[in-house]
Amino acid sequence: MYYFDHNATTPVSAEVLEAMLPMMTEVYGNASSIHYFGQAARQKLDAARRQVATMLGASPEEIVFTSGGTEADNLALLGIARGGHAVTTTIEHPAVLGAAAQLAAVTTVAVDARGLVDPDAIRRALRPDTKMISVMHANNETGVIQPIAEIAKIARVAGVVMHSDGVQAAGKIPLNVNALDVDLYSISGHKFYAPKGVGALYVRKGTKLAAMQHGGHHERDRRAGTENVPGAVALGRAAQWIIDEGAAEWTRVEELRDRLEHAILDRITGSHVNGAGAPRTANTSNIRFDGIDSEPLLIALDLRGFAVSSGSACSSGAQEPSHVLTAIGLTKEQARSSLRFSLGRSNTAEQVDALIEAVAESVAHLRKLAPAYV
Repeated sequence: MYYFDHNATTPVSAEVLEAMLPMMTEVYGNASSIHYFGQAARQKLDAARRQVATMLGASPEEIVFTSGGTEADNLALLGIARGGHAVTTTIEHPAVLGAAAQLAAVTTVAVDARGLVDPDAIRRALRPDTKMISVMHANNETGVIQPIAEIAKIARVAGVVMHSDGVQAAGKIPLNVNALDVDLYSISGHKFYAPKGVGALYVRKGTKLAAMQHGGHHERDRRAGTENVPGAVALGRAAQWIIDEGAAEWTRVEELRDRLEHAILDRITGSHVNGAGAPRTANTSNIRFDGIDSEPLLIALDLRGFAVSSGSACSSGAQEPSHVLTAIGLTKEQARSSLRFSLGRSNTAEQVDALIEAVAESVAHLRKLAPAYV
């Protein structure tokens, strides 16, 4: 079985597992305890915080460990904009859209056919009561990268807090939160080879963030609860791998992604890359196949030994088209004819070539079963 669904989640890497396991059996103290065991855990927690901060170009005291990207997004939006107005986009992850729906008011700005938001449209959406702009850095379905630094300049001029959901960017592109000039930035460990259940929120020094959960004085009073030291250490080790090896890996994966796209577009008529023409993360390709329903194609590929994603959700037994793909102007039928291929460290050129063959054969077979396709 070959795995091409790394945007959904990644396996825990060997080096991350090696760093994390002793935190469960040897360095098991509560990081808030003052005795030897607690201080040993505190040292590991502090080291992990430094690693995550280095990956983001931040200071350690600006890193808040969370349970993942969803909590980080909720903490950002509800900790800043509760009772006020926020500006976001139509292609955000449900973690942002769901949190924004809890605010007093929210404006969602449309994107173009490539999936890019116009910074001027963000500026026009600002109101006197706007407290936050939240725009994702890289899209989970298309990989399209937004002009965050340009939008952050608009936020700075307006005196509005700038947040970016970086869950699909962290570990996939170079990051420097100071260069981006954001105030808040969310990441999630399981998107870059750490386990599920750990993430972080970058909070720029001086940003006044209201806590979302209450209790002790953990994480500088920004997130109460005993720290998940094994998770934090895992996240730190995953961040260190990105610092050391990320650039070379991104080049390797981009070559594989391009190999996949070029071959599919050459061999399969009526195939299109969603988000083409926009800057994208190196590992992500969302491809539309005319006349094909993505679910049967996904199943056909799964039976052939390839794990990919349709990028759509099922609710009450009825398939709903991706809100991201309809936001870029695709019809419901076109959105349902798209598959996402997201590559990672385990993928090789041989696997990509095998996937190309499987996709070509599966699409040809399904089109024979759909005589309406021309």
